[in-house]
Amino acid sequence: MRLNVFRLLVTLFLINSVFAQSVAVDRRSILGFSPDSAARQYDLEAKFDAQLKAENLTNWQKRLSARPHHLGSAYNKENADFIAAQFRSWGYDTKLEEFQVLFPTPKTRIVEMTAPEKFTMRLQEPEVAGDATSGQQSEQLPSYNAYSIDGDVTGPLVYVNYGVPADYEELERQGIDVKGKIVIARYGGSWRGIKPKVAAEHGAIGCIIYSDPRNDGYYQGDVYPKGAYRNENGVQRGSVMDMPLYPGDPLTKGIGATKDAKRVDLKNAATLTKIPVLPVSYSDALPLLKNLDGAVVPESWRGSLPVTYHFGGKTPTVRMKLEFNWDIKPIYNVIAKMTGSERPDQWIIRGNHRDAWVNGADDPLSGMVALMEEARAVSELAKTGWRPKRTIIYAGWDAEEQGLIGSTEWVETHAEELSRNAAVYINTDSNGRGFLGMGGSHTLEKFINEVGKDIPDPQTKMGVWERTRANQIVNGGSAARKEAMERADLRISPLGSGSDYTPFLQHLGIASLNIGFGGEDGGGSYHSIYDSFDHFQRFADPGNVYGVTLAKVCGHATLRLANADTLPFEFTNLAETVSGYAAEVTRLADAMRDETKAMNQIIANGMLKAVQDPKETYVMPAAKENVPFLNFAPLQNAVAKLTESARVFQVASKGKQINAAKQAELDRLLYLSERSLTRDQGLPRRDWFRHQIYAPGFYTGYGVKTLPGIREAIEQRNWTEAEEQIRLAAATIEKFAAEIDKAAAIK
Repeated sequence: MRLNVFRLLVTLFLINSVFAQSVAVDRRSILGFSPDSAARQYDLEAKFDAQLKAENLTNWQKRLSARPHHLGSAYNKENADFIAAQFRSWGYDTKLEEFQVLFPTPKTRIVEMTAPEKFTMRLQEPEVAGDATSGQQSEQLPSYNAYSIDGDVTGPLVYVNYGVPADYEELERQGIDVKGKIVIARYGGSWRGIKPKVAAEHGAIGCIIYSDPRNDGYYQGDVYPKGAYRNENGVQRGSVMDMPLYPGDPLTKGIGATKDAKRVDLKNAATLTKIPVLPVSYSDALPLLKNLDGAVVPESWRGSLPVTYHFGGKTPTVRMKLEFNWDIKPIYNVIAKMTGSERPDQWIIRGNHRDAWVNGADDPLSGMVALMEEARAVSELAKTGWRPKRTIIYAGWDAEEQGLIGSTEWVETHAEELSRNAAVYINTDSNGRGFLGMGGSHTLEKFINEVGKDIPDPQTKMGVWERTRANQIVNGGSAARKEAMERADLRISPLGSGSDYTPFLQHLGIASLNIGFGGEDGGGSYHSIYDSFDHFQRFADPGNVYGVTLAKVCGHATLRLANADTLPFEFTNLAETVSGYAAEVTRLADAMRDETKAMNQIIANGMLKAVQDPKETYVMPAAKENVPFLNFAPLQNAVAKLTESARVFQVASKGKQINAAKQAELDRLLYLSERSLTRDQGLPRRDWFRHQIYAPGFYTGYGVKTLPGIREAIEQRNWTEAEEQIRLAAATIEKFAAEIDKAAAIK
């Protein structure tokens, strides 16, 4: 611990001494601005920062989290009206946009062990001392997984670890079949909706998901209310909609869920689960885990409950009975607009969702109140006579928790005008104390790095970008550490899914960013009744200090995008990143080829039994088809073309001034370039996801798959499809490079 502190201090000293000078020098320039415009922009940002008040965030957070405000609840509508009223008072053209969406709520929840002993789960989160809102049982949604189907099933229980495909491969090696059985999986390892999806594919009839304290409880630290972490009765609610197929209302794929929208029958809704599923606390899961029979699980499968973890398969026997009210409920997006003075048809959209599973002080209100204060400060600038060049739209999305419903329905309803006018979407969600997190389109990587370098960290007073870089150098792996020390920009994360950027980026191809702070705000309140104002102010970000910092980062980003002479898109970072993705899928195919060849040889020679434990039961796996040669040349050639086009654009951009008409023309080419990374046909078996560089994984959910068509075809050993996807990705990248060439010609 002392060594790490010493290393951190040394790193901070070096970064401060080296980068403080570079920031001071670079302060005269901003990507997309002339020197004169940059000076005015810095003055504007200083005035913006001076307007921000932490007490506003705290007061709004307390008011908005005072009662449960889930989709369809009375207080959710009150919050929508309150937020809209604030925006109107600040001078924004504001409206509530309503949609009608499918929202199941539970009417029967029974999970009981019927043998070898009787036990009925409580399925209840109790009130705790010191948490003023935890006792609002009459208004709280019960703990459940939305979009589970109804069901009454009984069968033996099998423990499946995280319930991801690799875990079922281990079960197969152990000779354990889940067909006709109920599985119990712990949270973690993937998005929750993957667990019942994979279980059903293997023949399971029901799925229980519990929070193991190793991942989310006393193994991490003191539990609530003494500490921040999930207590024995805490439950993680959440949607299990099959969002890797498509997010949004399950009955209106691809179209807005307006009152008169054409809806499919419930029985034909593709994103509902195939088996009943329910989340439970670790106190409710413990009696079931105690009674599991069979072999002891591998070490990596073991949690931290006081039991020996077994696979099960025969004992215990469990019954699950779930019934839901399958209602259509109204949702309300808050949409507030400030029209641009010069290029009103170019939109900078800034969003955060406002609905919660219960009180939601952290998720989502810690982000929502930062957005509100950002918007208020922008309105104060407008009172001085300033107007943004481009239109700014602020959005408070509803029904994000159930499956990104509010944002998706808005995007699908306004797809035509968004495709024409939306330049950039900036998303936030939860926020807390810690380090700057940046994800998004790599056309904006250089831009958001530049923004981060100008924002002070409230704890250390150094820049938030510098502090994040120091953290990567001290605590990152060897590759991340080397890159953080040598690369000019911090690498931003590619976006999978899990928040409201998804319909913008992956359906319409609108360049997007996802921003937030965290890493020093650990806790177990997520999606429980304990995600409260009291919990947040004690453990996550007391006084919303980092909420103000988030408002600064996103406010500066929004103002720069709205005011830039030319939109600050840059392509060399993207080219480098895509080149890395191409190398990864090539290595993936090579590694699978070598592994398959070696394993098939071992099986053929009968050597596998010699290395297996004779005390355990294993099933000899069947030999797999050898990995054929895949021709990656088209992809490699396309990446080379992209790299050259990006270089030419970068050279053309330096020191060259163009008139306002040419700037508007260039802007349009720049922001529409991201559209060229999409295909109308979408990805295989999920045409809603159109982006060819980023997508949520079919079996990861929130987790991103880059070059997803190629990568998943290889992973699924579909070699014909892999060859096809290589060609399609190459053609997409070449089309994108051609758009960069057009932009360079204007420069």
